[in-house]
Amino acid sequence: MLNTLNEVHVDQDGRPTELIAPTDDPKKPEDAFSAKINAYWERIEEARENELYYYFQPVDQIDGAWVWTQGQRKLMFATYSYLGLLKHPRVVAAGQAALEKYGAGTHGVRILGGTLDLHNKLEARIAAFTNQEDAIVYSTGYVTNLATISTLIGRGDWVISDRWNHASIVDGCLLAHGEFKRFRHNDMADLERVLQQAPADVGKLVVADAVFSMDGDIFDLPAAVELTRKYNARLMIDEAHSLGVLGATGRGIEEHFGMPGAIDIKMGTLSKTIPGVGGYIAGDRKLINFLRHTARAFVFSAALPPAVTAGILEAFDVLEDEGVERNRILTANVKYFISGLQAAGFDTGLTCTPIVPIMVGSEERALAMSKFCQDNGIFVLPVLPPAVQEGTARLRANVTASHTIEDIQFALDVFIKAGKFVGVI
Repeated sequence: MLNTLNEVHVDQDGRPTELIAPTDDPKKPEDAFSAKINAYWERIEEARENELYYYFQPVDQIDGAWVWTQGQRKLMFATYSYLGLLKHPRVVAAGQAALEKYGAGTHGVRILGGTLDLHNKLEARIAAFTNQEDAIVYSTGYVTNLATISTLIGRGDWVISDRWNHASIVDGCLLAHGEFKRFRHNDMADLERVLQQAPADVGKLVVADAVFSMDGDIFDLPAAVELTRKYNARLMIDEAHSLGVLGATGRGIEEHFGMPGAIDIKMGTLSKTIPGVGGYIAGDRKLINFLRHTARAFVFSAALPPAVTAGILEAFDVLEDEGVERNRILTANVKYFISGLQAAGFDTGLTCTPIVPIMVGSEERALAMSKFCQDNGIFVLPVLPPAVQEGTARLRANVTASHTIEDIQFALDVFIKAGKFVGVI
């Protein structure tokens, strides 16, 4: 039996036994999908061939602020473990105990058979820590923003986003059925301009990062609160990079500005300062109840594994017990690192937090400088377009409380040599 594409051999029951491509089959033309895929393939392969590709490096061992990867010991400057809790003995012990008691996983999604007493305890713990009535925990931080925004914003509602917000916020806004508007980064006059355009009787949600993930600067919470109250809008803040970082006890941007209770909807991740996985929304009971029953990415996603949940629970206790001292060390380290870079002539943008962009401009310089650092014992990665705007390529260095002053000085020496090597300074 022969068709127009392939010769198919069949057995006596008509089932195909082998598939042979004809010799005269013309080459399939490249479509739009293939063009995109091939462009990325070529870009990455070129970087690999030039030994400039450092993404997905497997970490074999962790020793404080140092890691082993592919046989090399490097000082980690690409971590989100801002307070150094990844291997905290209390967190590890809690996870091990839960694994022994509950097993490796759960019975499915939370709304059906997947809820453990641990999950309820965690949500109550987060609500208390954030000074809110209730909380809901999602399986990933990305999904937390995506699901919450797209669930809350219906037809006719407005969602208003800072232009430098994280991709998960942007994607949640795009998925929502309402009007998606943006305002210039941290520009409160522009935020007011957008709020003035919104009809008075529609739902309005203003969303912003507390600490912006590529630049390390802090959102102008006092001005934003004033505007959202003036125009009857709700304010949602993503605390992914501010939990454990801002405020004397690490409770985030409200504590940083001395404004308890100012935020309507608090989002946070459980995979940065808190060493697990997942994300949360904290707010009033009616809001959280609504999300539990209507946010599709929560309803249809598996529950967090018990070992992870127990470790996160213990991490919040550690944060309360040790957060003040660890935050003090982190703040001192950040100041030392940023001042050292600036004194050498580097442009570190707007940052005043552990996220320190080392601006280099071109993609070529960012890759070359990353290679120099990696070859000389610093685990740091470049951030390239389209993750940032053209001409703003950078190395993103993350400071932690685990770094010693000696570690930071070692890193500064390497960064300065690398900067001179590629002509940035």
